[in-house]
Parts: sequence; C-alpha cells; structure tokens
Amino acid sequence: MPTRTRRPARTRRPRRSGALTVIRSAARWLLAGMLVFAGLSHLFWARKGFRIAVPDWVASEPADKDAVVIASGAAEIMLGAAAVALPRERQRVGLAIAAFFVAVFPGNVHHWRTGRSVPLMRTDRARFLRLFLQPVLVAWALWSTAPDGARR
Repeated sequence: MPTRTRRPARTRRPRRSGALTVIRSAARWLLAGMLVFAGLSHLFWARKGFRIAVPDWVASEPADKDAVVIASGAAEIMLGAAAVALPRERQRVGLAIAAFFVAVFPGNVHHWRTGRSVPLMRTDRARFLRLFLQPVLVAWALWSTAPDGARR
C-alpha cells in the first residue's frame, strides 16, 4: 500500500511591522477619517453647499440634487468605515474609494467652471487647485490600501 504524504499545513504569512506598513496604515486611517467627516458634512452642516456642486446634467431638480448629495455622503461614510473595518477587503475597498473619487470629479469641474462656491472652496483659485487634488486622493486610496510589502 503506497504511503500518503501529507501536505504541509498552510501557514499565515507573518505580518510585517516595518515603518512603511505603519505609515500605510496611518494613511489609511487618516483617509478613512476624512471620508467619514466629509460624508457627515454632506448629510448635515454643509448639505446646501454641496447641492450647488451637483451638475444639472446629473440632477436638474433641487430635490434630486439633495438626493445625490445624501447618497454621496452616505457612500463616503461607508467607504471610510470599510477602509478600516474590513482589513481582508482593503484592496477592494481602496479600488472602490478610488472609483468614487473619479466619479465625483465632474462635480469638482462643474463648480470650478461655474464659479459656484461650495464649502471650503470660495475662490476660483481654490476651486481650480481642488481639481489637482483629485488624482492625489485616487493615488492615496490605492497606496494606503495596497497589501503590506507592496511598493506602489
């Protein structure tokens, strides 16, 4: 009778605790906090200001624009929470956050082109500079949610 060889038990990779891992984790937590704060501001104290940023081609009626602001605020809160609460899914969450930042970019372009003020963006210069922040946010989302040891 042939002898069976046992496969070695799968072992978990040891967790890296290097400086880059700590920085990446801190960046993820900071991003998560910013998303939750922004989401809460969409729902509560700055809702009217964010309605102004919704382009007419997305929603033409004020009630529809309010629904877009509420939905985007809820999405920001959920994405921020998921970034720290779902460590096994953090790469997927990072992709979702990056996709969200890309999806809201037309709103940023709209309020820059129309000169409409939104919270913290009261000047043309601030609105213009905000456009260049969006790719940084996308990169931040992808880098901070990359697996440990990744060099993106």
